[in-house]
Amino acid sequence: MVAMHPRLPLVLLLGGAVSLLTGLAAGEARLGLALDLDFVHLHGPLMVCGFFGTVIGIERAVALGRPWAFAAPFATGGGGLLLVAGAESAGAISLTLGSLVFLAVAGVVARRQPEPFTRLLALAALAWAMGNLLWATGAAVSEVVPLWASFLVLTIAGERLELSRFMKPWRWRDPSLAVPVVLIGGGAGLAAAQLPWAWTAFGLGCVAMVAWAMVNDVARRTIRQPGLTRYVAVCLLSGYVWLGIGGLLMPALDAGIESLRYDAALHALFVGFVFSMVFGHAPVILPAVLKVRLPFALYFYVPLTVLHLSLVLRLAGDLAENDGLRLAGGMLNGLTVVGFALMVVTTILRHRRT
Repeated sequence: MVAMHPRLPLVLLLGGAVSLLTGLAAGEARLGLALDLDFVHLHGPLMVCGFFGTVIGIERAVALGRPWAFAAPFATGGGGLLLVAGAESAGAISLTLGSLVFLAVAGVVARRQPEPFTRLLALAALAWAMGNLLWATGAAVSEVVPLWASFLVLTIAGERLELSRFMKPWRWRDPSLAVPVVLIGGGAGLAAAQLPWAWTAFGLGCVAMVAWAMVNDVARRTIRQPGLTRYVAVCLLSGYVWLGIGGLLMPALDAGIESLRYDAALHALFVGFVFSMVFGHAPVILPAVLKVRLPFALYFYVPLTVLHLSLVLRLAGDLAENDGLRLAGGMLNGLTVVGFALMVVTTILRHRRT
């Protein structure tokens, strides 16, 4: 077996970081900030495919331990760079190829460990690959966003299902998860086919996922424990609140995505839910992937709190059609994500020096 260079995950992570920063800048420009960018319309692909796809791809490649698996984050990180450089078609192809390799990785894991959570992770990978294929062949971003969102929501659900094994056994835990999975997958499929009730089904699936988590997620118990364990649980449970809010806002989108409810619903999911999960899992996953120490500190709660408050401000601006509130909340969203990343890097470097 070919040995993996120990710094490869870090190099690939830096590629994903470029997609994160440029995706955030594109998002601020969409809100009205005066930034002269040629890739403003690529905010979604940069964030979901270029950043999240690369980060999750690195995590899976490290876990699998096969050099070929790193082709997935290499292709998605490179795809993000191509999008920013103006080679949109080449970037879309690279992102699609990366997601197909990622799907192959998920298939290998599911075959080695045929458990419900590995199958769910493979289903999430399939949703991402399908979304990328449709987008690369001309579909509008609004048509594939539910597939991309399914990738992230079902990935998180699969990881939480794995950890639910530490709770008291319940025969209906796995079967009951089928309800939100079917609704989310069905809604994404309806949106891709441009059929009615797509957003209603997807939103109901998100709400059902929250209901499942409130019964089955181990975070309900670990929030009583101190330190990092409680912090992770707070991130998870607060993220579920935003997933539920996004789900409740989504049925209105079947009447059209031109209203600001589209911004509110999507960012409740992608910022409130997904980034809460990122904030919570970073102190656990980064040490395993990058082989570094990231000791927990109470100041980790600061960016988490600001993230939630800024998102409240943004959604208030969306629902009240107040551009000033939207811009202020959106800018704080982006600054909070960058601030969290700087906090993590600073904490790692400080620990290495001491």
